[in-house]
Amino acid sequence: MVSTAKSRAIIIITFCCLLLFAVIAIGLGSVRIAVPDILTTLFTAAGETKFQTIIFDIRLPRVLLALIIGANIAISGALLQAVMGNPLADPGLTGVTAGAAAFVLVIMLVYPEYTYLVPIAAFVGGIIAAFIVYALAWRRTGITPITIILSGVAVNALCGGIVGFLSIIYSDRLPSAVQWLNGSLAAKGNNSLLMIYPYTLVGWILSIFAIRKANIIRLGDQVATNLGENVTRIRIALSLLAVFLTAISVAAIGMIGFIGLIVPHMARLLVGSDYKYMMPMSMILGALVLLLADTGGRTLFAPLDIPAGILMAVIGGPYFLYLMRRRAF
Repeated sequence: MVSTAKSRAIIIITFCCLLLFAVIAIGLGSVRIAVPDILTTLFTAAGETKFQTIIFDIRLPRVLLALIIGANIAISGALLQAVMGNPLADPGLTGVTAGAAAFVLVIMLVYPEYTYLVPIAAFVGGIIAAFIVYALAWRRTGITPITIILSGVAVNALCGGIVGFLSIIYSDRLPSAVQWLNGSLAAKGNNSLLMIYPYTLVGWILSIFAIRKANIIRLGDQVATNLGENVTRIRIALSLLAVFLTAISVAAIGMIGFIGLIVPHMARLLVGSDYKYMMPMSMILGALVLLLADTGGRTLFAPLDIPAGILMAVIGGPYFLYLMRRRAF
């Protein structure tokens, strides 16, 4: 068990590392900007004009978007793991991401005139996919890791089929959606940031109120019931919040996998299972992981801009296999 003082210290240190790397990430790219120039431009608006354009119009929105979406997906994974009592639950494996993506693609390719409905479509798609996975995975003894994985595979395959079908039928419109399908932050600017900001603020406020409920439900149904809690109502509320945070992230930049799986594990190892510390730690680590993936994608292979979703799949796939192996399935 990690002590309270140690947990707080780890959270503060990690947050400082996140701020430091965010500043460094702003300076990386085809035009390198030194940290003093970044700070001068950010806090005094007295930097060179070209630096102001690069920072405020291109890199700062992209970095902030990576931070917000990484935190959103990590919180979603942490909530789903509490709801299912399953450390392998995450928005990708439970079909939430694929369901949201399929519904968003319907809007983007079939009804592009209704683009403003993308966040709602993502939320509806995520809920439907999560409901199907829950229904398929549920047994009298509850939801086991193997049933949730098999159900998630089935729903992911179904949503993948829908995406493939739409891609063929509307191939002439597909180029505009390719980057989005791969989870890319390229060309995402202040408009994307302004779109996701109010939804995220609501989600984060609700997440603060969800901490106590997540702690109660992870103790088990019997204990939660003895404490006078309605377990079913808590599960539904936390699941809706998790789907909401994933859906708005998918609507903004597309499919990003494995952050909801990897980050809560890392947070749990660092600060323990108490959601009072695990939730903020997941937020910070999720933001850091996606920022690292996006910065690596646009700098390691420059001038190519590799979508963060592809890098996360390369990193997250082996980690998932490691978890599966460790649990001896």
